[in-house]
Amino acid sequence: MISEATLDDVPELAELLGILFAQEVEFEPDAARQREGLRRIVSDPNVGRVLVWREDGRARGMANLLFTVSTAQGADVAMLDDIVVHPEWRGKGIGSQLIAAAIDLCRARGCTRISLHTDNTNQAAQRLYERHGFRASTMIAMRLHL
Repeated sequence: MISEATLDDVPELAELLGILFAQEVEFEPDAARQREGLRRIVSDPNVGRVLVWREDGRARGMANLLFTVSTAQGADVAMLDDIVVHPEWRGKGIGSQLIAAAIDLCRARGCTRISLHTDNTNQAAQRLYERHGFRASTMIAMRLHL
């Protein structure tokens, strides 16, 4: 049920990102930007990977991983940048399956750490991440939009 996204998946995945960004405080859905971002990731496996959970041939959930190098780790690390399950499919363990698949993919790639950001009000997501071994960091996220 989980596979890596292809360019053909981009329109459906952009719809899922629209759902995610509509519920987040700092982001707004912009389908054209989401499609472009997804195309860039899917087209270059060195940039990242997008995992898709499908049922009946439709994308019902996704997890987006981005790769970089950490000077602190001296190794490859990943950012779990987006994870979303369509509201009608939540509560079925899909998010948990996507996180487990993302962890497996990162281990196989030799990554030594996965980081993520979550809205500080999204307690359900935080509990989900904690069940998979993620812990709150003392670091805070800061942004400069250019």
